[in-house]
Amino acid sequence: MIATLRWTANLVGTRSDIKPHTPQIGRPRIRAESPLWTLRRSELGRVVREPIPTQPQLDGPEPRPHFEELDLFGDPDGKTLWCYMRPKGRPSFTPSLLHELIGLRCSLQAAHATPYSDPPPRYFVGGSRLPRIYNLGGDLTYFAEKIRTQDHEGLRRYAYDCVDVGYHMWTGFELPMITIALVQGDALGGGFEGALSFNVIVAEKSAKFGLPEILVNLFPGMGAYSFISRKLDAARAERMILSGDIYSAKQLYDLGLIDILAEDGQGEAAVRDYIARNVKHHAVHRSIRAVRNRIIPLTLDELRDVADVWVEHALRLDESDLRKMERLRSAQDRRLASEKA
Repeated sequence: MIATLRWTANLVGTRSDIKPHTPQIGRPRIRAESPLWTLRRSELGRVVREPIPTQPQLDGPEPRPHFEELDLFGDPDGKTLWCYMRPKGRPSFTPSLLHELIGLRCSLQAAHATPYSDPPPRYFVGGSRLPRIYNLGGDLTYFAEKIRTQDHEGLRRYAYDCVDVGYHMWTGFELPMITIALVQGDALGGGFEGALSFNVIVAEKSAKFGLPEILVNLFPGMGAYSFISRKLDAARAERMILSGDIYSAKQLYDLGLIDILAEDGQGEAAVRDYIARNVKHHAVHRSIRAVRNRIIPLTLDELRDVADVWVEHALRLDESDLRKMERLRSAQDRRLASEKA
């Protein structure tokens, strides 16, 4: 049986109302004994017949990827894949959340890797299920542990996972997809970096953004400088990184970092409206992204090189810096408890 892989069927999230697609087998005996033919003109000008290559037979359907911290579902028309972060603990980029995001990327690429694959969704939308919180950044508990034990490789592996996620959001998973960040709450530190990596940012008016790493003698090393300098310029990237200021969605919209400003509670509707207005120009938007990446290219090597600088700097933090980091983590815990209450 020919197995067809479709994202709306095979991505497992909390939405279980999407039914798998099973193609009709038809009449395999006739297909096997009666190959299809095509006509072509040979180099000598003669018309010749040759068989059309058929889709290779697969042993069975691919296993469905399962995610504990991502909520995934596709629109019925197949044009949009929605992905909401649903972290088990602190609303940060923990190693487990990063691994699921990388697993999602690998599964997407594998699902559409051959000429016989179904076309991928045209749009990928990334949001958060937590009320008033998009993502609060790096895993501070993990940072403090690795710095105290001087675990260079562990910290480096974490940083590389972060930039892997950011790079593939920036490039649309290296597929013909446009990525859209749906920010309905605060995006701080790595959360802001994560939103910046998307091709389009839709933010509700009450959302706050900032890079507060300077408060603990760190800097955002997982893409902030690369993304902001390409969307604005290097001078403003450095100003935002070194100030530690918190920005409103309106301020970033006026700067040009946010593409669509939505009323509170209307973020998802704003995304749907954007897709409806622009789906006919999808190919043009992808071409413009390709032009941008040619004029001001961003490579995974660049992001990893910056991450290496971040790791070396982080490992030199002293105990007073780590205590500040832990106080910031405690503030995040209180914020999360307050939102859940």
